[in-house]
Amino acid sequence: MPAGRLLGIAACCLAVTCAAERLALPERKANAATGTALAQRLAPLDLPDREAEIFAQVQSGNVPEPSRTFAPIWITNETAGTRNILKLLVVRDYLAIGADTNSLRIPLTPITAQRVADFLDCSLPTPKLVDAIWAAAETKLIPEPMTPGAAMTTVPMFAQHQTLIEQQLGDGEHNRLTAGHKKDLVLAAVLAKKTNSVAIYGWHKPDGKPIQPLYAGHASTWADYSHGIRLIANNAELDGTPVRLPELLANTNLAAMVSSEAALTVTRYSTNWPSTKAEKPAPHPTSPTFKPGESLKLQFKPTGKFGETEAEFRFDPEVRSVINRPKTTATNTLLVIYTLPNGNTIEQTAGHRTTTNEDWHFNIQHIAAQTRFVRERLPEQNIIVAYLEAGGLTWPNWRKKHGDEAIPKLVESLQSVCGGAQTRTFLASHSGGGSFIFGYLNSVEHVPTHIERIAFLDSNYGYTEKHKPKLLEWLRAQDSHRLIILAYNDAAGLLNGKPFVSAEGGTWGRSQQMLQQFGSELSFSASTNGPLHTHIAADGRIEFLLRENPERKIWHTVQVERNGFIHVMLTGTPAANQGYAYLGERAYEKFIASP
Repeated sequence: MPAGRLLGIAACCLAVTCAAERLALPERKANAATGTALAQRLAPLDLPDREAEIFAQVQSGNVPEPSRTFAPIWITNETAGTRNILKLLVVRDYLAIGADTNSLRIPLTPITAQRVADFLDCSLPTPKLVDAIWAAAETKLIPEPMTPGAAMTTVPMFAQHQTLIEQQLGDGEHNRLTAGHKKDLVLAAVLAKKTNSVAIYGWHKPDGKPIQPLYAGHASTWADYSHGIRLIANNAELDGTPVRLPELLANTNLAAMVSSEAALTVTRYSTNWPSTKAEKPAPHPTSPTFKPGESLKLQFKPTGKFGETEAEFRFDPEVRSVINRPKTTATNTLLVIYTLPNGNTIEQTAGHRTTTNEDWHFNIQHIAAQTRFVRERLPEQNIIVAYLEAGGLTWPNWRKKHGDEAIPKLVESLQSVCGGAQTRTFLASHSGGGSFIFGYLNSVEHVPTHIERIAFLDSNYGYTEKHKPKLLEWLRAQDSHRLIILAYNDAAGLLNGKPFVSAEGGTWGRSQQMLQQFGSELSFSASTNGPLHTHIAADGRIEFLLRENPERKIWHTVQVERNGFIHVMLTGTPAANQGYAYLGERAYEKFIASP
């Protein structure tokens, strides 16, 4: 790669050995956990707990040698007749935890990456510095992309990527400046505007071209297997004089040494977790906070999309909500409470039309577009959608921390926006969002009659036999009540060649259990359409749509994306199966809005 492309006019860089310079870390204890042991320990933790444990491992010094030793690089820059030489100390490999011979290169959100950098008096690189580090690297590895999907943010995939990297390294020198095997979390000008995002760049191919251009479409709670944390010492030398890297990044005259975007106004990430149990920030002044059960007084604002208006607010403890209302004169109101899947924000769940390299989460559910499709088919109804996002982005963990008592009160507060407790209400959920509905069932003696529909979109993991009597009593109370369950044979699914749920633990097993138990009191009729099995009882008011999985694929989100939400809204109405097919092609394309 031409040096000018990397470093500006007449620029060059090189690396030499400097074994004496190391991060200020405690020495690793002989009995500290290995990378394999840490992967097993971290895998079941939710994101904040996982990253807290990783940070604790770094603080204790459980870091292998290549991730604690520096290599210097020199950047020479000539402009306007002035020649400057900058010496930087960069850690030889991406951040890892564990032993020298058994470690785990560990992706982090920028929240925790910045905490690590602060603890070690370091900064994260800019894209220009990522290029310079790759050019100077003594060992250049080939990128190892893996299959994108929900698993890419999980520890098992982190460990699999670690194995691929180690296979490339083989018995070679591990304590050399190494690059090419991860994308970098970077500092960039875009972060001044996208304050709750992470910027990534790099993953250079052998020809020096990065797979990942600068991209800031992921939220700050995102970390996937491809990301690496490269630390650069804040103490540097410019023309032999000590200088601090953050000051250099912000210096109008000298920032060009380290950034192709000139001076940066943001030289570090926030270390606050948005809407989680860790370091909870103060609510934004336009995002009021309420207690569960309080009547909501909200200010709705136009979204600029399809005539809709929205209001954002929070419940204490740790629940974020957005309510979306249509432009309509209809007075027959239906409140849809949609509880989010694990690991997804409201914006990702609502969805929008995505651009190249944008976070795939925005293109896998499209609840906003599917709602617009339904509104067009049911013009006589005023369909209001309330999205509920749990702190930590997981309803199961939220319930472990806060219990179930507040859940019916949350529903009451949402109903207050639509006229009160008798508002026709639909409880819908995907993935871990089903935990909210089971928490609701646990907390009410009888399901109120104004709850008209309950739908589990591959989300009935938490079902037990104790829920059966309440659901049956509710179904029999009124002819308008409907229960819909979508599931697929997840026990047959393979993730990286291996099963990822047991026959009993997934939604397939839970659905079979429900069918058997409900079938002791209801008469079901069954039909088959290819791999899809439909089971109906109570004059169609209870419906199981269960997909076999001979392909052994993961259909978890596809069931939602392929018109699943449309179907649970329209089944039992004259518009059912009109203009769409469950698991068919997306019927709502024209309703997908731009960001």
